[in-house]
Amino acid sequence: MAADEGHVPGRFDAVIVGGGHNGLVAAAYLARAGRSVLVLERLGNTGGAAVSTRPFAGVDARLSRYSYLVSLLPRKIVRDLGLDFRVRGRTVSSYTPAERGGRSTGLLIGGGERRTREAFARLTGSAREYESWQRFYGMTGRVARQVFPTLTEPLPTRDELRRRVDDEDAWRVLFEEPIGTAIEENFTDDLVRGVVLTDALIGTFADAHDPSLRQNRCFLYHVIGGGTGAWDVPVGGMGALTDALAAAARDAGAVLATGHEAVRIETDGRSAEVAYRDANGEGTVAARHVLVNAAPQELARLTGDSPPAPAEGAQLKVNMLLKRLPALRDTAVDRREAFSGTFHIAEGYEQLAAAHAQAAAGSLPEAPPSEIYCHSLTDPTILGPDLAEQGYQTLTLFGLHTPARLFERDNEGVREELLKSTLAQLDAHLAEPLVDCLATDGEGRPCIEAKSPLDLERDLRLPGGNIFHRDLAFPYAQEGTGRWGVETAHANVLLCGAGAVRGGGVSGVPGHNAAMAALEDLGERAPGQARWR
Repeated sequence: MAADEGHVPGRFDAVIVGGGHNGLVAAAYLARAGRSVLVLERLGNTGGAAVSTRPFAGVDARLSRYSYLVSLLPRKIVRDLGLDFRVRGRTVSSYTPAERGGRSTGLLIGGGERRTREAFARLTGSAREYESWQRFYGMTGRVARQVFPTLTEPLPTRDELRRRVDDEDAWRVLFEEPIGTAIEENFTDDLVRGVVLTDALIGTFADAHDPSLRQNRCFLYHVIGGGTGAWDVPVGGMGALTDALAAAARDAGAVLATGHEAVRIETDGRSAEVAYRDANGEGTVAARHVLVNAAPQELARLTGDSPPAPAEGAQLKVNMLLKRLPALRDTAVDRREAFSGTFHIAEGYEQLAAAHAQAAAGSLPEAPPSEIYCHSLTDPTILGPDLAEQGYQTLTLFGLHTPARLFERDNEGVREELLKSTLAQLDAHLAEPLVDCLATDGEGRPCIEAKSPLDLERDLRLPGGNIFHRDLAFPYAQEGTGRWGVETAHANVLLCGAGAVRGGGVSGVPGHNAAMAALEDLGERAPGQARWR
């Protein structure tokens, strides 16, 4: 059987269903607290969506295949678990190319205050947008410093979080009114507005003025990470994090059983039994607590409960390896700087609105919006020495406003059509076609792979391909959320995946909080943890 060691015993203090990063965080905390822990992972490896792989045959490039950047992972978790894991910041935040007055230009944000101010002036002709930018992100920074520390504490009430934010204008902008209102009040340039809005749309299919505020929740999680909102590159790729977590859990005594698929959970609220399937057949294991590192729909399937409303993802994920970075039409910007941050494509404010409207009407966007990240510029260790010496670079592209429903009639055909039109939007700002820069694998094929929401659903069991498992929630208590935001209808079954309150992204927060809830239920606390209120 594919387990880390020996035969899986019949009883544990905690069984964790799913060996993604959140499940591994929970396993490490519980095992370090002296509890016996079993992780059941369906795939042949742990890590879930936070893995590094070599997707191109015969090419020594280790890419973060699905999840790709780190912001929401608290340093507290890294310290508590003694993880051998580092991130590197990006000196450039973003570059957005544009055509103005018949000339190629763009907006480079980063590289110091003076350069950013000059870039705004070059694009817009005045200092006004830069000053508005400074005020707006000064406000989000103050909110981040107050909200981020609460993610690993028991859920505050809405009023408690509002008092902690202590800024009524900021609360209104982020928690009460559609984010489009604030963007339009603070900025006038269409491209600047679009750059701000993109943080509200990563993995979230919504308009700037959606009354549900799902775009606000997405925006909030994108600007509070680490108390700064900075998005960093994991050294060694995303798999370096999950490898370190697996090692921490294993070293603390947890058993990691890969190739073991949980198929059913039976519980009376005090004790539970988990049935699983492996290469040798089926088995069962008893536990005091079961922590489910899977989507709420999967939790419902395992427990036999009624599933929540279906989730739907809305993104295209593309991984590429290039022989060289392409030249830009905007010659005022160095290509290495342009690609070292977030490279925005077709993400003007009106372009984003049009793309959403077209997708909502059932059509692929005419100008698909997307953004690109070149991790190898920040962390060349993900490339083999020969590739790095020759100037090869990785590119990750994340496309927006392409809901799963658009792929249902012909996943492969629609995916290829969307990839072609997405790369055409990028080519419009390049001095050479991207295809001319693509490396080839050991069999002579271009080093490019694309994943639709349906591909992610198939490969990772993400319902509808939704990378957050469901719509993100504001990080405060609401009816039925429980004390930690991980509780379910069953007292001893906890949700430790991205679908928990304060889930989403690569954070480890749901894993931490589920472990704390389980230990608290036992009247214990994890090593180094203060007693909670």
